[in-house]
Amino acid sequence: MDMRTDPGRQAQSRPAALELKQIERCFQEGDNELRILSGAELRLGVGEMVALVAPSGTGKSTLLHIAGLLEHPDSGDVIIGGRNCSELDDDQRTAIRRNDVGFVYQFHHLLPEFTALENIMMPQMIRGLRKDVAAERAQELLEYMRMGDRATHRPSELSGGEQQRVAVARAVANAPRILLLDEPTGNLDPHTAHYVFDALQALVRASGVATLFATHNMELASRMDRAITLQDGRIVPL
Repeated sequence: MDMRTDPGRQAQSRPAALELKQIERCFQEGDNELRILSGAELRLGVGEMVALVAPSGTGKSTLLHIAGLLEHPDSGDVIIGGRNCSELDDDQRTAIRRNDVGFVYQFHHLLPEFTALENIMMPQMIRGLRKDVAAERAQELLEYMRMGDRATHRPSELSGGEQQRVAVARAVANAPRILLLDEPTGNLDPHTAHYVFDALQALVRASGVATLFATHNMELASRMDRAITLQDGRIVPL
């Protein structure tokens, strides 16, 4: 893969936004133990875009859920912005997830009864921002994603690519430290997928959010700072 010059050295030179240390995760299937992650380790630098490329069933979603504090590992440490989250209670984890982590999934999960602008305002208002402040930032994000003229449209009135761009804008509305994406372009045609990725990449570069992007699209992966995969429960370079 044609990645940037010495991406490992570039990553190490940036402050860490996310660190996973010795992550273990297994599930019981009847009498059998299914080991998904086995000593998985990852360091994601501020402003770094990393592609996570691995076949289905290897633990990509589990890794993203653990990194985003949606799921507890059996053992190991999840460190976000220098804070070890492994021993925090549920309320503390929820606060970090709300303020420091953004999620984008293969399906946009926008609220159908609200406009594009209102969907982006929602997480900001939950955090406590005034409505006018949230609306101003939401409009700025829509303009950045080249969707300023679609602010008053509901999800059903938007194309698939437009819906995903709104989902990306919503995910970064609270200026998170890290952005986790699980196949966000998987349901899009190649042209639309590249259009969404271009908008996302520009936003990442401008904001400095650390980004872990799970994808099967090798062309998109080649445009990121580096690519990793899962092998026998461990994270290895691709």
